[in-house]
Amino acid sequence: MNRHQKRRLVWSLMILFLLGIAAGLVLFALRQNINLFYTPTTVLTASLQPGQVIRIGGYVERHSVQYAASGDSVRFRIKDAQHSLAVTYHGVLPTLFREGQGIVVTGTLQKNLFTATQVLAKHDEKYRPPLLKEPSNAA
Repeated sequence: MNRHQKRRLVWSLMILFLLGIAAGLVLFALRQNINLFYTPTTVLTASLQPGQVIRIGGYVERHSVQYAASGDSVRFRIKDAQHSLAVTYHGVLPTLFREGQGIVVTGTLQKNLFTATQVLAKHDEKYRPPLLKEPSNAA
C-alpha cells in the first residue's frame, strides 16, 4: 500500500466516523421528540410506575360515554381488539370525540382507572375539502 492509498483510507475512515457521529446525534435528538402510545392491552400487561404520565391510544367504546351532571367531566372506556380501560377526564372534549372514534389520551393510571389530562381525537384518513361557495353575481 503506497502513501496515496494510505491517505485515502485515513480520509475515508474519518468521513465514516464523522457520519456515524452525525447519525447518532440526529437519532438522539429525534428520540426525545417521538411520542408513542400504549394500547389498553399493553397498559394492563406492562409494569408501569405509579403516577407515570403515559399516552394510551384506542377507540371510544360504544355506549360507554357518561357525562357528569355538572357537565365538567366525562367518563368513558377506551378499547383495542382485546381489552378496554376506564378513563375519566375533566375539561372540554375535542369536537371530533364520539363513540367509536379513535383517540389518544395522556394522563396517569391508578388501579385500572386512567385519569386523563389531555384527549386528542383522531380524524379519518379521508380528506374532504370544504364546499366551494357559489360566486356571487355582483356586477
